[in-house]
Amino acid sequence: MDQSPERVAVVLGGSGGIGSAVARRLAAQGMAVVVHYAGSASRAHEVVEQITAGGGAAVAVPGDVADPGEMAGLFDTAEERFGGVDVVVNTAGIMLLAPLAEMDLDDFDRMHRVNVRGTFVVSQLAARRLRAGGSLINFSTSVTRIQQPDYAAYAATKGAVEAMTLILARELRGRDITVNAVAPGPTATPLFLDGKSEQAVRQLAAAAPLERLGAPDDIAETVAFLAGPGRWVNGQVLFANGGIA
Repeated sequence: MDQSPERVAVVLGGSGGIGSAVARRLAAQGMAVVVHYAGSASRAHEVVEQITAGGGAAVAVPGDVADPGEMAGLFDTAEERFGGVDVVVNTAGIMLLAPLAEMDLDDFDRMHRVNVRGTFVVSQLAARRLRAGGSLINFSTSVTRIQQPDYAAYAATKGAVEAMTLILARELRGRDITVNAVAPGPTATPLFLDGKSEQAVRQLAAAAPLERLGAPDDIAETVAFLAGPGRWVNGQVLFANGGIA
């Protein structure tokens, strides 16, 4: 086992736009980081290289967030390499859009498997294996407030994420573990920008009082607060959206 750092973070979806920013930000706080990926090994290893080039400690680990065996293996790797797990951030998710009346049920089931079952599997492992003083941070969406057309199926999965997150915070009474969800607004990531026209992006950027899209680093700062100094924030959904809702 490597020499144990003071704190260890597991970032699910760590190769994505927000996940990679979160991984780098937590590494900047001095945490060793397990960068999880499902589809892009090259992006995950790039994040690891960026962290290690800055003097940090990181490792890339693949896995299906909805598979409890693979996720248990990921937690095992974190414990074997770095000595334990203190922070779990679950940014992993997929977004497939269509009006509710036209949504393909296979697409709905795919989102449910990753966004709901995946969050449940990761949250269950975090509840069992986080050390005292730890934090679990799941991801919702500001669409649960904005109620934007075409997002019904996606928002439904994130409503489930909010429910399990808030209940788990109460179930971990006495463990000194915080459980929260971050709900980003429109954020300039490939997941968000894919398939949107320039006009649609401009309209969404103008909707917030700050008149811009969020950046992955904006969301990473919110996560860093919850994973670090924000110990009195617990059982909450924190909307990070520039005031859009």
